[in-house]
Amino acid sequence: MSGHQPSVRDDRPARHGVPELALGIERVLGVSARQPVRAAFRFDPRAPLVVSAEFVVENGPRVLWRIGRDLLWQGLRAKSGTGDVRMRPSHQEHRHHAGSPDDRATAWLQLATGDVAALFELPVPPLAEWLERTYALVPAGHELAGVDWDATTAGLLDGHRAGS
Repeated sequence: MSGHQPSVRDDRPARHGVPELALGIERVLGVSARQPVRAAFRFDPRAPLVVSAEFVVENGPRVLWRIGRDLLWQGLRAKSGTGDVRMRPSHQEHRHHAGSPDDRATAWLQLATGDVAALFELPVPPLAEWLERTYALVPAGHELAGVDWDATTAGLLDGHRAGS
């Protein structure tokens, strides 16, 4: 990211145990053009497969995306995602020693819809730390453990019958 230090966190208590993560990030508009963006990441353990990410441009609209939690996690280290949401580490990563990113490591997040796409540069360390907290609350592989499949199936079938 361009030499400024991103604001990292708004530790307002979350209703469900993981505070919201607020980041000052940048939208990449071109080789030397960037736009500051405020991003707020939220996690609800009742819907643990996704992270809600709200992007706000000063004097601009708010845009809300729901992004797969695993896609974000994997995208911090390698290419992740296809289609509308893709993420990968930037090539500008700085490393203290082999395999360990330092405080300046960044990742690219690309969001697309229709003919419009946006590329953002995100700081890796605070996002990685925040995602680790979500996985401590709902471990990988346990996202669907609390689903009442009988009630879910009945609800889907009732909805299908009502729509027929």
